[in-house]
Amino acid sequence: MIDGVIITPLRQIGDERGKVMHMLRSTDPHFQKFGEIYFSGVYPGAIKAWHIHKIMTLNYAVPHGRIKFVLYDERPQSPTKGEVQELFLGPENYCLVTVPPMVWNGFKGLGHEMALVANAATIPHDATEIDRLDPFSERIPYRWEIRHG
Repeated sequence: MIDGVIITPLRQIGDERGKVMHMLRSTDPHFQKFGEIYFSGVYPGAIKAWHIHKIMTLNYAVPHGRIKFVLYDERPQSPTKGEVQELFLGPENYCLVTVPPMVWNGFKGLGHEMALVANAATIPHDATEIDRLDPFSERIPYRWEIRHG
C-alpha cells in the first residue's frame, strides 16, 4: 500500500426501493476540506491516466460500473517510493480511496458499461497544479493489459 493513500469501506443501505451509497461526510476523520465534486465517466477498455496533483487531495468512489484504479509513488522521500498499487473498484468493492498530492494515478474502465467515478476534491480544478503523462509512459512501471495467471 502506498504511503498516505487511505482506503475507507463505504456503506450501501439498500431496500426494495433501491439504495443509498455513502461517500464522504464533513464529520469523517479522513475529511480535509471541500473544493469541488465532479464525476468522470469512463467507457469499458478506456484508460484515463496518468495524472498527478501538486496540491489537491482526491477522494474517489465508484458508485456505478467497475474500474481498475492504479497508483504509483514517485515521491523522493516516501517510504513507498517506486511502489505500484492496483485496486478494483465498483459497487461490489465500494470504498473511498483518498489519494494525497504527488501520487500518480489513473484508471481503466472494466466490464460492459460506462463506469462513473466520483471525486470529492479538496480544491477546485486548477490546470496549473496538475501534470499528465501518457498511459503507456515508460516512466511508470505499469502495464494496463489483462494479466492471465
